[in-house]
Amino acid sequence: MADKKSDDAMLTMPATGSHASGNANKAVPFPVFAPAKPKTDALKGITSIDNSRGASVLAYCLSSMSMTIVNKYVVSGSNWNMNLLYLAVQSIVGTLAIVMCKRAGMVKDLGPFDSQKAKTWFPIALLLVAMIYTGNKALQYLSVPVYTIFKNLTIIVIAYGEVLWFGARVSPLTLVSFAMMVLSSVIAAWADAKSASTAAAMATLNAGYAWMGINVFCAALYALGMRKIIKKTGFNNWEVMYYNNLLTIPVLILSSLLVEDWSSANLNSNFPVASRNSMVVGMIYSGLGAIFISYSTAWCIRATSSTTYAMVGALNKLPVAILGIVFFAAPVTSGSVLAIFLGFASGIVYTVAKLQNKDKPQPALPLTNKR
Repeated sequence: MADKKSDDAMLTMPATGSHASGNANKAVPFPVFAPAKPKTDALKGITSIDNSRGASVLAYCLSSMSMTIVNKYVVSGSNWNMNLLYLAVQSIVGTLAIVMCKRAGMVKDLGPFDSQKAKTWFPIALLLVAMIYTGNKALQYLSVPVYTIFKNLTIIVIAYGEVLWFGARVSPLTLVSFAMMVLSSVIAAWADAKSASTAAAMATLNAGYAWMGINVFCAALYALGMRKIIKKTGFNNWEVMYYNNLLTIPVLILSSLLVEDWSSANLNSNFPVASRNSMVVGMIYSGLGAIFISYSTAWCIRATSSTTYAMVGALNKLPVAILGIVFFAAPVTSGSVLAIFLGFASGIVYTVAKLQNKDKPQPALPLTNKR
């Protein structure tokens, strides 16, 4: 507010003309115009947003939450059976978005297509397809809160994969978080089974748990394999996204044409007229969602810290579960509520354990491959 004073400043000038004799000592106000601000000031708003901690955290939370909700919306139709087509649309939209960003000059560190890089990355891209496909199948049969809780089990598989492949160590506090994750999953499954009123509902849940189990191992293999390949090849984030999307397009389109029913009756069943437009918009958004999440992740880490990002990731599970209850009328029981909060707490404990491991080395437990 101190600069506001200059806006009201006035110069004093001596009077002239016929009024000089009587008003010689009076000051005549003369307006002063502030100089134009340099053009660089116009960019301060953008720069301040780019460095805003709150904006970066909000962007990451919204992007990750919206992806789960949109995916659940698309695959939740009772007659939905076009998951491969859905993944193909995601890959096509993601590839087009990356290419457009590159041509617009927004992406600087993505080179031209390299066949050798594509050959090296192709198995990882296939693991990504398996991870997303099994995740969508699990989400089709399970509620969002249960899916979110069971997704925590991936952390356990990845942790022990890192023990075997990279010589990582598991601290006592990490073991506590793992126990909480397993307990929350057991409680969630028990609450779901208790709320299933018919044999058909129970069969649906069992199918969801089966797909969720496969998804946990696919996600862990993808994360571990990607880490190994990145350490060997030095892929940057944009190359990972580009080759993940581009290489999976022909595989998904061919698989969809061979496996899925492309008859007009089945397409109309999967895309009913009442919700067709919103489903198409959701599918396109999900293709862009991976890029939004990747950018907001980097933004959040840059504007805050890896510590804040880790904590936000843990805290984000609770609103995702709540949104699943609100939008898709997931059953709310004492068991499901307990499972949600226990899974939420396990994520926080795991994050704290990881941060402690960063700050000081932990003694190796028998759960490490180092002797």
